[in-house]
Amino acid sequence: MPKIILASASTSRRRLLESAGLTPTIMVSHVDEETEFFNALSPTDMVIALAITKAHTILEQIDFPAVIIGCDSTFEFDGQSLGKPGTPEIAFERAKRVQGHSGLLHTGHCLIDTVKEREISGIVTTKVTFDVMSDDEINDYVASGEPLHVAGGFTLDGFSSPFIPSIEGDYTNVVGISMPFIRKAFAQLGYSWPEVKVMQ
Repeated sequence: MPKIILASASTSRRRLLESAGLTPTIMVSHVDEETEFFNALSPTDMVIALAITKAHTILEQIDFPAVIIGCDSTFEFDGQSLGKPGTPEIAFERAKRVQGHSGLLHTGHCLIDTVKEREISGIVTTKVTFDVMSDDEINDYVASGEPLHVAGGFTLDGFSSPFIPSIEGDYTNVVGISMPFIRKAFAQLGYSWPEVKVMQ
C-alpha cells in the first residue's frame, strides 16, 4: 500500500487531510512560486501548473510507493491573481480592495500514484464574499500576521472568518485542499475511501 505524501508546508491542508482520517507524510517541495513563468499565467493556469510542479518535484526525490498530493491556491479578484501579500502594507491594501465584494478562490490539485504510474489533476473554484470592514478591523487583522502568508490574504478557518458572510462552493477548497476532489481522485486511481484512510 502506498504512502500518502502531501507536498506542502500548509498546516491547514495537513489538518484537513488528518481530520478526514488520512495520515499524510509531509514533504515540502520548495518550488519557487514567484517566477516570471508562473506569474505570467492566468490565475487558473497558474495554480494547476504549480500543483503539478510541486508534485513532480517530490516524485523526483522518493524511491518508495506513494500517492503524492500537490496543491496551490490563489484568489482571483477583478481578473487578477492575489497570492500571498508578504507585507502588512500589501495585506492592508488587499483587504481594502476586496471588502464588500466577491472573488474566486482557485485551488489546483495534482495526485501522482507511483505504483500505478498515473496522474490526476484538476482545479476547484469557490466564490468568496467579504463584508465591508472598518480600517480598525483591517489593521487589527493585518497586525495578527495571519494574512501575510496565505493566498488572497485571508483564511476561512482563522481570524478573517468574521468578515466572510458567505461562500458558494466547497468550504474545504477555500481552506486549502478540496476534500471531495481528493476522494474522487483516489477513486479514479482505484482506491476506495476506506482504503485511503489506512495508507500510512
